[in-house]
Amino acid sequence: MTGFYTLLYKELMRFWKVSFQTILAPVLSSLLYLLIFSHVLADRVEVYEGVAYTVFLIPGLVMMAVLQNAFANSSSSLIQSKITGNLVFILLAPLSYLEIFLAYVGASMLRGLVVGLGVYGVATWFYGAPPDLSVWAILFALLGSALLSVIGVIAGIVSDKFDQLAAFQNFLILPLTFLSGVFYSVHSLPPVWQFLSHLNPFFYMIDGFRYGFFGVSDISPYISLIVMAASLAAISGWALWLLKSGYKLRH
Repeated sequence: MTGFYTLLYKELMRFWKVSFQTILAPVLSSLLYLLIFSHVLADRVEVYEGVAYTVFLIPGLVMMAVLQNAFANSSSSLIQSKITGNLVFILLAPLSYLEIFLAYVGASMLRGLVVGLGVYGVATWFYGAPPDLSVWAILFALLGSALLSVIGVIAGIVSDKFDQLAAFQNFLILPLTFLSGVFYSVHSLPPVWQFLSHLNPFFYMIDGFRYGFFGVSDISPYISLIVMAASLAAISGWALWLLKSGYKLRH
């Protein structure tokens, strides 16, 4: 496992050495969302009875930060390695495709979780904490960060240029994140939009994570857990196949 640990360490140092950009900047962005939405809607919206809208927002923003940064880490690392040409040194090393997969996913999960903890810590310091974290919240954070890390691996493999990767970010990750119930409950939507929201896999991540704080959700957390586990298994199988076949990596 020496090769795996070496690649994992390399990926961890890659984002940690520029932590001002990879950790502090996303935390600040999430806090700006919280500041703006809480200022505008805090006295006008109550999603859960007895829960201030600002407090309601915190879990959604935490999970959004986790998902976006987990995706950004694995996808940007792979595309940079492809464009600069140093990916060849990883492919020539005695590393199995499974070790490469686990190293990229593990480092990306850690970045997402660190950013999420930063958002949670600073937001609760300013606005007061939601109820304590439960096992549900931790489980959904781990599954969500893993799923987006794997999607990032796939995006990094299939993309040849930075603008192709940006298309993944701008036309897939951002819309699905913002329309997943971060800023609202889907029960407040018209029936058609509720149905469309249930087709969004990110909805199950946000809703399940929020259940871990408040014990209230728009859909059963067990259903969300099944959807996320099935999605992670399917996406991981695809990513492993791409790595094993060397698609856009070895030729």
